[in-house]
Amino acid sequence: MTEPGEIQDEPSEWAIKRFGPHAGGVVKAVPMQLAKAHARAHAGHLAVGLKKRSPYGFSLAQAVRENLADMARELDEAVRDVRGYEYAVINDHALFPYKYADRPKLLECARLAANASPTRRRMFLGHGPEPQEGLFSLGDEYTTEEYEELHETFEDLGASTKLVCLFFTADPEAGIHAIHWGDARLEPDRTFTWLYKEQLRLAAHGLE
Repeated sequence: MTEPGEIQDEPSEWAIKRFGPHAGGVVKAVPMQLAKAHARAHAGHLAVGLKKRSPYGFSLAQAVRENLADMARELDEAVRDVRGYEYAVINDHALFPYKYADRPKLLECARLAANASPTRRRMFLGHGPEPQEGLFSLGDEYTTEEYEELHETFEDLGASTKLVCLFFTADPEAGIHAIHWGDARLEPDRTFTWLYKEQLRLAAHGLE
């Protein structure tokens, strides 16, 4: 695993196992695509003229997914549609981007939003690392059928496709603060256990 504070400039053994011959290109392209997405979202935020950050956050999420999908197409890799959202799938590994805070914040503090959609939960539970047996209980939130569905894979994504979590923080003024990726398991309290993680170097934001 990458040492604390160390930033990846070249593909690690972990990245090569997941992205194959594209690993080097993906390591360099992902920060650039996030920077471009921020520039697009920032421009839209200024155009709307609202003080609240909601237009920026929504636009950034959309732009990041679109840019990563464009990156996959440029690499002649797959782009899969899941419930209306496109995901880049490279060497049978889907990039799942998630902005977990709008200020610099430790990755260990990342938490899935309480109102996260069942689709997001199912992406983590169906395609991410296996949860520790017995940890996820049915509780009062789901029926048995809904609970079992959360652990099923998405055929549209590919039943054998594995998730690569791409977590970052950003705000309209400062842009992207930090980018991490790796293998993360969603826990019952909506926190994440990172079985492996790396930090990627930031690209220039390119604001005009």
